[in-house]
Amino acid sequence: MPDTIQAPALPVGHYGYDQVDRAFLADRVEQFRDQVARRIAGTLSEDEFKPLRLMNGLYLQLHAYMLRIAIPYGVLDSRQMRELAHIARTYDRDYGHFTTRQNLQFNWIRLEDTPDILARLADVDMHAIQTSGNCIRNVTCDQFAGAAQDELVDPRVHAEILRQWSTLHPEFTFLPRKFKIAISGSPNDRVAARFHDIGLVAKPAPDGGTMFDVFVGGGMGRTPIVGVHLRDDLPEEDLLAYLEAMVRVYNEYGRRDNIYKARIKILVQALGTEGYRAKVDAEFAAMNRARYRLPPETVAAIRARFGTPDLHAPDDAAEQLARARRADPAFDRWVRTNTHPHRAPGHISAVISLKPAGGIPGDATSAQMDIIADLADRHAFGEIRVTHMQNLVLGHVRQDELHALWQALRAADLASANIGLIGDIIACPGLDYCSLANARSIPIAQKLSARFASPELQETIGPIEIKISGCINACGHHHAGHIGILGVDKKGEEFFQLTLGGSPGSDASVGQILGPALPEDATVDAIARLVDAYLVHRTGGERFLDTYRRLGAALFKDAVYATA
Repeated sequence: MPDTIQAPALPVGHYGYDQVDRAFLADRVEQFRDQVARRIAGTLSEDEFKPLRLMNGLYLQLHAYMLRIAIPYGVLDSRQMRELAHIARTYDRDYGHFTTRQNLQFNWIRLEDTPDILARLADVDMHAIQTSGNCIRNVTCDQFAGAAQDELVDPRVHAEILRQWSTLHPEFTFLPRKFKIAISGSPNDRVAARFHDIGLVAKPAPDGGTMFDVFVGGGMGRTPIVGVHLRDDLPEEDLLAYLEAMVRVYNEYGRRDNIYKARIKILVQALGTEGYRAKVDAEFAAMNRARYRLPPETVAAIRARFGTPDLHAPDDAAEQLARARRADPAFDRWVRTNTHPHRAPGHISAVISLKPAGGIPGDATSAQMDIIADLADRHAFGEIRVTHMQNLVLGHVRQDELHALWQALRAADLASANIGLIGDIIACPGLDYCSLANARSIPIAQKLSARFASPELQETIGPIEIKISGCINACGHHHAGHIGILGVDKKGEEFFQLTLGGSPGSDASVGQILGPALPEDATVDAIARLVDAYLVHRTGGERFLDTYRRLGAALFKDAVYATA
């Protein structure tokens, strides 16, 4: 590799903005600058300002404003990561928090600084539009899109098309409630498609084109539901028209009288799958399909705005990696847990864990962001992906360079070998920041991470997903955790309720409540006993989820509450 690091001219992995896009962002920033000035001057009340700031990703939390930055389909480039690092240093407390919607949050923002931050973001083709409010939020995507060996269709182009369709959509700016879409191109669901308002799985069509499986009405929160399978044959050319019909039906019939019953999942359950499908089909049939048709040439034009990596590697790249693994057991363990098979010979995808032992899940310091940007330029064409598990991915790494990448990550405390293991915990910000939370998510995540810090122990336990939410809104996806933890308030004290058996994947399921909530330290001890019971009773190579499904809850309930 060259001694100097140069970012690619065209962003690899995501859509390249043109002057029309940039002019739009610049106008939007100045519009919000005026709104902020009026709020500070007192000519806008908080009630008047709230919907305006939410449409620009600005929340008022317990201690400060929080700004949520959009990272469309979870892909950003090195220049954008460096700008996020600069904002963290200059305007926040030197870190950012990567979220389960593949976005980034700054938790200590001053209102008067927000327009300047948005202007800096616009300079690198970023924004915070529709990261809040009752609109279509950031479209999420498989973190290995365009790289995964098991991928049938690269979904990033369609994710970009959906982003453009949904941004400032005149009909869908004020929906009954927020609306979330995820898209995958692999039969192995890595986007939790069945837990989204709309989940799409792209696949090859019989004619050689692209078609989609469509799921609708999934979600977590107060009423966790696995979405229903609406159809398995949506043609690419009808993608926008059919989704328009789906959201129109929701916009017309979704409840606006009760915020807790306003999501599309409630509508689908009320109408029934066939009833909702009939209304969508009627709307779809009445539409001017030609206006919404997505022709192959349009898809090709969008695809052309994506940078393409030059995936060439030495013939012996795989052997170089094998030799490095044999020589370094710690590196070998990291490769086992933190990499994913690549479609191109001599390449591999590397997952950067943001879950150090005892750390805060999803947090990265400005220095770490800068290092990741440098490593992306050196090893991955300047491209970085954010996962909905609150980690980062370098999608296209040459196998002969993987050991050097790992060494650099280890020096930056970014080489935890725990992806998919018990240390790879999802946690929302909780009561440390969020005004909606009942309990703190971060301290219990840190205690669990420290309790199971040993890499050897984590590998012995095997695949297990712990997900923590500080309130019933389930931003930490606890309903979909193999072990879910929900923070609750009991007469002013923080307790934690356990659920078992959730899964976000193709075998999606909602975790079931195990029993009464426990205090924080008792919860950590209870999970340790629960894991011990699993290790005793598993057979062969069973995952925790497999053992739970085979044996049921009684064994684990006894382990948790017998000595509680």
